Amino acid sequence: MNRVSLDYNHYTMLKLTLCLLLVASAFGQKKPITLDSMNQGGRGGVPSGPGRGAGAPTWAPDGKTFVFRQGRGLAIYDPATKSSKDLVAVDAMDGAAAAMNPPPADGPFDWTNRRVRPAGLQFSSDGKELLYVGRGDLFLVHVDTGKWDQLTKTPVAEVDPKLSPDGKTVVFRRGWDLYSIDVATRKETPLTTHGAETLRNGGLDWVYPEELELGTAFWWSPDSKSIAYLQFDTSREPIFPHEDLLRTRALFEPERYPQAGENNADVHLGVVAAAGGPTRWLEVGDTRNSYLIARAGWMPDSKSVYAIRTNRVQNRLEMLSIAAESGASSTIFRESDPYWINLRGDVEFLKDGKRFLWTSERDGFRHIYLYSIDGKNVQQLTKGPWEVTVTGVAAVNEAEAGGRVFYSSDEPTPLENHFYSIGLDGQGKRQLTAAGSTHTISIGPGGAFYLDTWSNLGSPPRTTLHSGDGTELGVYREADRTPLEQFEILPTEIVKFNLPDGTLLYGRLIKPAGFQSGKKYPAVVTVYGGPGVEGPIHNTWAAIGIDQVLAHKGYVVWQSENRGILGRGHAFETAVYRNLGVTELADQVAGIQHLVSLGFVDAGRIGIHGWSYGGFMTLNAMLNAPDVFRCGFSGAPVTSWLNYDTIYTERYMGLPSENPEGYKNTALPPKAGNLKGKLMIADNFEDDNVLFQNTLQAIDALELAGKQFEFMLYPQKAHGVTGAALRQMNQMMLDFFDRNLK
Repeated sequence: MNRVSLDYNHYTMLKLTLCLLLVASAFGQKKPITLDSMNQGGRGGVPSGPGRGAGAPTWAPDGKTFVFRQGRGLAIYDPATKSSKDLVAVDAMDGAAAAMNPPPADGPFDWTNRRVRPAGLQFSSDGKELLYVGRGDLFLVHVDTGKWDQLTKTPVAEVDPKLSPDGKTVVFRRGWDLYSIDVATRKETPLTTHGAETLRNGGLDWVYPEELELGTAFWWSPDSKSIAYLQFDTSREPIFPHEDLLRTRALFEPERYPQAGENNADVHLGVVAAAGGPTRWLEVGDTRNSYLIARAGWMPDSKSVYAIRTNRVQNRLEMLSIAAESGASSTIFRESDPYWINLRGDVEFLKDGKRFLWTSERDGFRHIYLYSIDGKNVQQLTKGPWEVTVTGVAAVNEAEAGGRVFYSSDEPTPLENHFYSIGLDGQGKRQLTAAGSTHTISIGPGGAFYLDTWSNLGSPPRTTLHSGDGTELGVYREADRTPLEQFEILPTEIVKFNLPDGTLLYGRLIKPAGFQSGKKYPAVVTVYGGPGVEGPIHNTWAAIGIDQVLAHKGYVVWQSENRGILGRGHAFETAVYRNLGVTELADQVAGIQHLVSLGFVDAGRIGIHGWSYGGFMTLNAMLNAPDVFRCGFSGAPVTSWLNYDTIYTERYMGLPSENPEGYKNTALPPKAGNLKGKLMIADNFEDDNVLFQNTLQAIDALELAGKQFEFMLYPQKAHGVTGAALRQMNQMMLDFFDRNLK
């Protein structure tokens, strides 16, 4: 072979190698994140064992197995063997259900609160049966065989069903009345009568689940003989006049919504025999104007009902024990606070019937306390400048000598949640999760096993199986790393900065794609900032969202804490007392000053956006810090705290009659003349939470002040925009920032 042939072959090989390298590079190149990417990159994990789409676990009473939804069936998982097996296909049960009567096509919308938590899958106390709700009817599945019995077949849905502790009876709500059904005979007995839209027997109004996280309104006695329930008389709650304007003729869709200072529901606490009979009403005080019944249930002896009652502005709390027969009441414990009391979780009675667990912020941080049943003896189990998380007590192992309590907390850093156990004597605390990640736990009763779903800024969620002592037994759900492999996920940094008084705050920073040192970039600030919600800065996986889209479009993305948020101690939160929006804005401005000091943000090109309280904060920023922000996108903003609901607003602002200056000073419409930058407001016309009234008042004030702004209205009946409209809104927001910051 001559030299010419060798040169030609060498050239051909080089060309082929180069082509292969280019092809490999093209295939290996990660895609930028766009709005189209957001729906592709949000998956957090892939199953290991149970199939894709496995649902949340429902633990058996002994905590040694759990049932989960998988596809169109229910499966049962055994942590000891790390194996699952199919239990029952739900299609047959759903098919056997009666065809439910659909709501009238011309009827008004049902404003049931999103935080109502009707019972779903439920084990019997012996773990042998499983209560299932299929298309509104009730079924009892036999766990050993997978066979099932149908308990009801009606055209009206049975709601919030609960099995009795002895497994012989189910109580449920149909319409606004309670019924019991005997499992063996299928005999059905009405327990209440005369229920109506404004007289809800065992059913909640809108504001109690929204702001007190009360998810149900009736409870079985431990001896399976009686039901305690709340009756909500909403007839004196004011009506907000929503209207559906998408129809040929506008339809009036009233929502019972008490605004600050107005009537709450009249809430009554009653006891009725599971076999039927008259209700015995128990005295709990005037709930329309003076008290809130935040929690209720049975004492362990089945002879008394407990109620957690607060005063209206929620700075005093007491646990009452009320005898079911005589109505005589006694106070087990009281708490008070100069600001307000954050109520989280419920009392947790121990099996000995002599003690219970409760979480409180009485020492400035949320911790666990062990009480005697009469409240005379109390011991603080956890202590330190950190918080037990809002979920409170996760499980109690009373079989172990001395007993152990399982809980999650933000010790040692508010940037992460970790799982711990501690003895009922307050000794022997153990950290069960590894540092460097944020952990979410699902644990069975007694704490024999738990699932730990953990992630951090660089790693998607991964779920591992553990025994109660923390030993890892295996992987339950492997992390889905597809987003990391397919998309260029820009790194998130956590930044520390201090307020002028030395208070430490955390920020979250994403630098734009192709970041170049020495260049000045526009910045977009994400804000929520309201009390009652944990801080936004965590060492956890954020997946693919609008922040990544903004960063890929060339923006620095910034989010920071402010005083007022949960998780940093009660004193940190109460800085906002009676003046919502003032301290929060000062802290947000301090965060932006720190961001600008880093040297790569153009102080003249800063935008801000948020929804709900974040919408309030965005409009607040545009009107009360007009020289800091060039533009703002405000979604569903509260614009005057006189417009928001009673329980939330009065907790932080007090009653309007007692704090008129606070309500006046924090109202945003009177500040409309301060607007300098570019503003866009977006809202749903039938928002059931932050009423459209807020937006309309702001619009009116801006127009009268001669200010130009942009506005987008959506017709959805919810607090957030969803579906195709959300895609449109996100694109609109991106275009808004591009017009005003680039």
